[in-house]
Amino acid sequence: MLTLKDFEAASARLKNVIHTIPLSSSITFSGMTGADVYLKYENQQKTGSFKVRGAYNKIMKRYEEGGLSAVIASSAGNHAQGVAFAASSIGVPSTIVMPRSTPIAKVSATEGYGANVVLAGSCYDDAYARACEIVEETGAEFIHPFDDEDVMAGQGTIALEILRDLPFVDMIFVPAGGGGLISGVAACAKQVNPRVQVIGVQAEGAPAIANSFHHPEIISSESVRTIADGIAVRTPGSKTMEYINQYVDRIVTVSDAEIASSILLLLERAKQVVEPAGATSLAAVLGKKVDIEGKKVVCVLSGGNIDMSFIHKVVEKGLVSRSRHVKFSTIMPDVPGALERFAHIVAEQNANVILFNHDRVQANLEIGEAIISVVVELGGKEHADRLYQALTEAGYHIIEDKIAK
Repeated sequence: MLTLKDFEAASARLKNVIHTIPLSSSITFSGMTGADVYLKYENQQKTGSFKVRGAYNKIMKRYEEGGLSAVIASSAGNHAQGVAFAASSIGVPSTIVMPRSTPIAKVSATEGYGANVVLAGSCYDDAYARACEIVEETGAEFIHPFDDEDVMAGQGTIALEILRDLPFVDMIFVPAGGGGLISGVAACAKQVNPRVQVIGVQAEGAPAIANSFHHPEIISSESVRTIADGIAVRTPGSKTMEYINQYVDRIVTVSDAEIASSILLLLERAKQVVEPAGATSLAAVLGKKVDIEGKKVVCVLSGGNIDMSFIHKVVEKGLVSRSRHVKFSTIMPDVPGALERFAHIVAEQNANVILFNHDRVQANLEIGEAIISVVVELGGKEHADRLYQALTEAGYHIIEDKIAK
């Protein structure tokens, strides 16, 4: 089992290699939650995520032992970049197998660190199976992204840094997919201070750890569906689950809408680009998945490698989930001036129409009626409620589009 000496040794290997990123307190998120919220910006870490810690520790330890000639890894993106960076730093060739759904930005970044990238399958588990085949074919050493104690030790160095910056932390919220990050952080934090609570956060569409937590055997998910590709894992590690069951206090889940809302808030309030998997910890805190009132809370924002071609979709989802964009329909008389009257009310409420559709041939309309569907830009839920109230008082029946909510 991992001991504090393992985490300290990993920290020594990583010294002068990774970025030292102190905790950042957030007045905004503290005010929204009633807790003292601190953010651990691993999105600013070298290679864009925490994964470089575990990959570098594992590869350097093996290099020190001798006999390391080539490495191979399977990854949804962040572990790939960590392995490629570590391997290239000592001149060892690396091959990374990634799911075909991996964002282009992560593939390009991995190749930029000198790795040979192979695309295979639709999720991490498929990529892992192909990587195992290549290991058999080539004899390269496999660097597991999470189910390896040397990798866990590297990830756990985050806990040493958190406890150094905030010795009296009450709770640490950690994203969880395969379990390498949360197992390392929990094992390290609990051995330093057993009082600290460690909360794992999974996406609702990839809840394998949540389902397996404190069960005698691992419960795999039949499928995974979430915007948080970095934690979209069907089957967590057997070693990581041992540590999770021993050291982690709770596992909670968050929806894609909650994740998207958190990404938007981080962009607006903290000026930070955080990928969906990395934002799950803040989503759990903002959603008050556990009682955090008056607590000193740290959110590990585990990565920032988000594809720019995808980020606009996440932002739009965040705008909808926070009622910044709302979509609704209403029926009105198909007569001159009807649209002008409707638009006047909307303008009086300081709402901005960004999409408009007028239909008078829909089958269920009476003769002389028309239905309009609009998307409006607002300041939030209270603003939306005021607009709906004004339109209702003016005689309009509002039909909210459930897809938009």
